[in-house]
Amino acid sequence: MKNISVIGSGTMGNGIAHVFAQFDYQVNLIDINQVALDKALATITKNLDRQVAKETLTEGQKATALQNIATFTSIKEGVANADLVVEAATENIDLKLSIFKELDQFAPTNAILASNTSSISITKIAAATERGNQVIGMHFMNPVPVMKLVEVIRGYQTSDETTSTIMSLAKSLEKVPVEVNDYPGFVANRILMPMINEAIYTLYEGVAGVYEIDTVMKLGMAHPMGPLQLADFIGLDVCLAILKVLHDGFGNPKYAPCPLLVNMVTAGYKGAKSGEGFYKYTAGSKALSVSEKFSR
Repeated sequence: MKNISVIGSGTMGNGIAHVFAQFDYQVNLIDINQVALDKALATITKNLDRQVAKETLTEGQKATALQNIATFTSIKEGVANADLVVEAATENIDLKLSIFKELDQFAPTNAILASNTSSISITKIAAATERGNQVIGMHFMNPVPVMKLVEVIRGYQTSDETTSTIMSLAKSLEKVPVEVNDYPGFVANRILMPMINEAIYTLYEGVAGVYEIDTVMKLGMAHPMGPLQLADFIGLDVCLAILKVLHDGFGNPKYAPCPLLVNMVTAGYKGAKSGEGFYKYTAGSKALSVSEKFSR
């Protein structure tokens, strides 16, 4: 397995491409928008520069990693020689099903098709193809170059061979793969999202403010980031989408998204990527201050 195609050049897609290229895989990064691809390459270069500055990578390794990445605006061309395709498009079921139908048509018959979905059923995605035994979830964590975990999700039809191949592949990237079964939210988000949702309810019901809630969880529970700041970092729209998948999948009201979260996303407050969520941001990264909407 040498040729990797990555669908989507956003935060997760460019991070996945970065890691594969760094470990000397040939990567085809695919997006419908060339401007997005150019932006992704700039981000990858910047993140590689960071690794060079920290002396975890040499200039030569950085140059090789960049040479390992080619960009495409056509799925058909970008997956023509793929051994593995990793889909990292927006967390939208209709979009993912459409992409996997194309991948099944254009990727080599022996290629494994993986999704980086954080909550959508791998079994449902696989049903859009004629190769259900070769479809699997490969859920990387953000930021991909830094985070060690890869949640490997077996769909109902996923074969032992496919699972074993992906587990070994993740280890070759110096990641720690954990195999889980295909139920709504898998493990990571089935546990994380209800906690984030409860933190939002705690704010919504006036129990405490943004700073207070995050401080309790950081200092009292040893979380490196408070749940509201983490929600901003993930993207409030992504949190909402995952909670809807959990709510629909289990039919349990405990997964119903907090009305405050729904209103914030509807109004365009999506967290760090939009510049404001529970906090205000500069350059979409560091939380500078609690949003005025929640300041006392």
